[in-house]
Amino acid sequence: MGKAGTILSINPPFAVPGAEITIECEGFEIDPSSEWGLFADGAKCLLVAASRERVIARLPRDLEGGTVQLTLRSGSEASESKPIVVGRMIADDMHMVANPAVDPSDNSIILTRSGSRGQSLPVTLFRLETDGYLDEFPEPILNPTGVAFGRDGGLFVTNRSDGELCRMDQNGMPTVVATGLGIATGLAVDRTGVMYVGDRTGTIYRVHELGDVETFAMVEPSVAAHHLAFSPSGDLFLTSPGFASKDGIYLIKPDGAVTTFNRGLGRPQGMAFDISGDMYVAACHGGRHGIVKIKADGSTVEHLVSADNVVGLCFTRQGEMIVATSDIIYAIPCGIYGSLLSQ
Repeated sequence: MGKAGTILSINPPFAVPGAEITIECEGFEIDPSSEWGLFADGAKCLLVAASRERVIARLPRDLEGGTVQLTLRSGSEASESKPIVVGRMIADDMHMVANPAVDPSDNSIILTRSGSRGQSLPVTLFRLETDGYLDEFPEPILNPTGVAFGRDGGLFVTNRSDGELCRMDQNGMPTVVATGLGIATGLAVDRTGVMYVGDRTGTIYRVHELGDVETFAMVEPSVAAHHLAFSPSGDLFLTSPGFASKDGIYLIKPDGAVTTFNRGLGRPQGMAFDISGDMYVAACHGGRHGIVKIKADGSTVEHLVSADNVVGLCFTRQGEMIVATSDIIYAIPCGIYGSLLSQ
């Protein structure tokens, strides 16, 4: 073993450009008299802290994504490289407030430029085609927040400014299907086509296909948005991010009763599930930001993806995780396949 030591592990295994990662190592010697540090495909990372057993660093922001080789260097010596999978940027200049959504008919991705509450923008909804083309919806929706596809493949969008639920037709034009939904943020659709809308002031509404609205559950208010997602078994989960260091993730039973599924994450936001029922949530865990994986039974919590300012995620049919920060969207080839109910 030389001065560069040996990389033992990389945590987490996935990241986006500019994110912070931790390298567990042995025998790494800091040599101030020469070039030393962590390198990603030959580009130097920004060091946060370093010792013989651990290096904490931020990946370069200009990485293109894919499998990136990490190497420790000390003077003229270099360690054996180890890989990390880094997401590639697929869109920017967005304003995401919740999960993106994958169109089940063609695998395109629905994105938003939401704006601050009441802010009118000329284009607020986008469709990212599989070839990378970003198509604009012709008619803006004020403050689009939650997006989800119904049982028949129709796209639904919440307008948090006016408390409305809209359905988009084949030409991308909206029709209001429900009103009086408060500050309408979270949106999820069950296997029967019934829609659930989270009013961030504390009410979860149930909206039937004909637009009939009823109060389904009462939960704690959120300072940002309610986020809703169904597990493969049909259970409805909710996050309600606040200012606490350990916010809750809640399970809402069919009768509207609210129970706590997990309380240990900082500011949990958008959620998605894989086909086995494991949950993935945008949150902070142990002081580390990004995507956290929670086993279906709640037994283990794992920091899976390192990223800052993440608000939501979804999975493509090709096993990619789409990670949405407030303004940039990344695709990470992780080999995870999402539950159709949580898309």
